[in-house]
Amino acid sequence: MFLKKTTLVAQDKALKGRDQTIKTASHHFVLENSLHAPFPDEMEQVQFGMGCFWGAERKFWSLTGVYITAVGYSAGFTPNPNYEEVCTGQTGHNETVLVVYDPKAISFEQLLKVFWDNHDPTQGMRQGNDLGTQYRSAIYAYSDAQLSLAQKSKALFQEKLKHARFADITTEIKLATDFFYAEDYHQQYLAKNPNGYCGLGGTGICYEQR
Repeated sequence: MFLKKTTLVAQDKALKGRDQTIKTASHHFVLENSLHAPFPDEMEQVQFGMGCFWGAERKFWSLTGVYITAVGYSAGFTPNPNYEEVCTGQTGHNETVLVVYDPKAISFEQLLKVFWDNHDPTQGMRQGNDLGTQYRSAIYAYSDAQLSLAQKSKALFQEKLKHARFADITTEIKLATDFFYAEDYHQQYLAKNPNGYCGLGGTGICYEQR
């Protein structure tokens, strides 16, 4: 059972999924902007995986310059998976936060700092007590420029973690593929449920740009 939850499923073994998309509200519960594309032309986007997506999403919607956040399922094989399917580990998906932001108001590097500072990127297929492939650390970029900056930031943070005797970073960094919106009750969950579960926790080491 442990290996099943912590080993990525092969594409030919993944659950079939469905053609229908998961229904969500039309607008962000906190920021009130449209939750779905098309977004304003000046906006850019990125996806982050930091373990359970509830607490991670709150970190990003709180930032000045962020247009919307949304939680969903990424980097897997099953089309339009639901939460129960993702939790089986048989879709290949990761729980991620889509961050749509104005690069004139907040830089990609500032988003990377929030990412590195607020989870432990050395834990492989888990984050704290949350165990499974859907909790893996990840940055899914939407441009080669973002990809290059993400890889550079990983190298910088790895150097700091090494001095603090942490293990190697296991963060998955690659270009984004499909983002499937999670169910509506997951969207902005901690705004709707202020006392809800948040397993987010960093290493205590702060990321610093050079």
